Amino acid sequence: MAFGNPTRDEFRIFLGSARTIAVVGLSPDPDRPSYSVALYLQDNGYRIVPVRPGGGELLGERAFARLADIPFPIDIVDIFRASQFAGAHVHEAIAVKARCVWLQEGVIDEAAVLRAREAGLLAVMDLCLLKEHRKAGLSNSRPKI
Repeated sequence: MAFGNPTRDEFRIFLGSARTIAVVGLSPDPDRPSYSVALYLQDNGYRIVPVRPGGGELLGERAFARLADIPFPIDIVDIFRASQFAGAHVHEAIAVKARCVWLQEGVIDEAAVLRAREAGLLAVMDLCLLKEHRKAGLSNSRPKI
């Protein structure tokens, strides 16, 4: 079975109900896409949860080393890691009962997203969450430059 991303209407409905987004691979470098996407999502009312080794704090939020370390429910797991690591993060997302896995632009693992879909998660691959949020007409801000 070939994978297909959700429709614009499905994005609009889901993103309108989501509140908490774990950003796997969130960089502290403001020039990195993960940082600007996370900042945009914060500006649009989402709670961002950084997931990266070493902990610390990013964008005013505590960072966790693994999804399993997060002590509250996650709506979306937004993956900014290389494709070869995506499957492991999708496995973690299924285990913590996230509602959605989102593989950012350039992150491709069809087997992983099909596995997520079979587990009942909304699955998105090779699309930018910021761009799709805007296309769905949900944006109330522009990224800070």
